[in-house]
Amino acid sequence: MQENYLQNESTTFNWLYRNFQQRFVRFANSYIRDLPEAEDIVTDALIYYWENKAILAEESNVPAYVLSVIRSKCLNYLRSQEIRKDYSQAVQEYYEWDLNTRLATLEACDPHELFSEEIKELVNATFRKLPEKTRMVFRMHRVEGKSYKEIADSTGLSVKGVDFHIQKALKLFRKELKDYYPLFLFFY
Repeated sequence: MQENYLQNESTTFNWLYRNFQQRFVRFANSYIRDLPEAEDIVTDALIYYWENKAILAEESNVPAYVLSVIRSKCLNYLRSQEIRKDYSQAVQEYYEWDLNTRLATLEACDPHELFSEEIKELVNATFRKLPEKTRMVFRMHRVEGKSYKEIADSTGLSVKGVDFHIQKALKLFRKELKDYYPLFLFFY
């Protein structure tokens, strides 16, 4: 009896596959317009039917059931595509904004203004805020052009200690000169 039941179920599945698989694929593809994805959706729907056939009533319209599963999977696919499109669009808008900002900043850059008194005073005021040792290490590296090793040898600090002081100074300059920081890095 068990063998007869399995054979009957297998026959039903084979009939469903032979008679409806291509129709199901055309249906799915007409909405999602991606043939390999449509074939995957149909295969998933048929597997879903096979795994859940025990809960269906005997008088159930199996092709309609499978088609409703395909419809649901197509809706999920299209919604995920919409989310991807929205995300891609947001990323594209960000890159356009970033590019436009950099272009505008560079176009507005006037070398004569780079050395204006206001900027010089801002740099000097920030420099004075640094602790003495940090100021000395920063000056040796950025103004005198000494390497970390040379600074470490002449000050008795470790190379990591020199790096610490340089990073500390850069952090303060980044904070204080946020509008001018790229130019500051270029000149110092």
